[in-house]
Amino acid sequence: MKHAQNNVPSHAPSQRQLRVGEELRHTLVNVIRQGHFHDPDLFDAAITVTEVRISPDLKNATAYVTPLGGGDMEKTVAALNRAVGYFHREIARQIALRFVPRLSFVPDTSFDYSSRIDALLNSPEVARDILPEDSSESREPEDDSGEKNGA
Repeated sequence: MKHAQNNVPSHAPSQRQLRVGEELRHTLVNVIRQGHFHDPDLFDAAITVTEVRISPDLKNATAYVTPLGGGDMEKTVAALNRAVGYFHREIARQIALRFVPRLSFVPDTSFDYSSRIDALLNSPEVARDILPEDSSESREPEDDSGEKNGA
């Protein structure tokens, strides 16, 4: 694995990327909260911006979004991508950057993925494989010295 000069793997985001991504996320949240959209699909939409990842050259940014309350993800993401010009102008107005990154919105599926994993881990088939059937019955309690009782 190649390492950058500061011993961080080259695929890990830099501190600058993380800082600019978080600043973009806060700005997007504020712009969405203000709700000055002409698109009817964004009117009164409750949208969460969970993360903004920015390219190493800071020219491209991907905003991960999810509608609150189980709204229509595809419709919301499409509407946000139609409003990219508006977001671009607002970012340029609110953040001091040399270049405003090209922005794209994508659905954040991490919550769905996490729910699926949680459901799998709680399923009887997996629980049976994780915990041996005789694990609690065959163990004798130990006293404070670490020796088994009755020995």
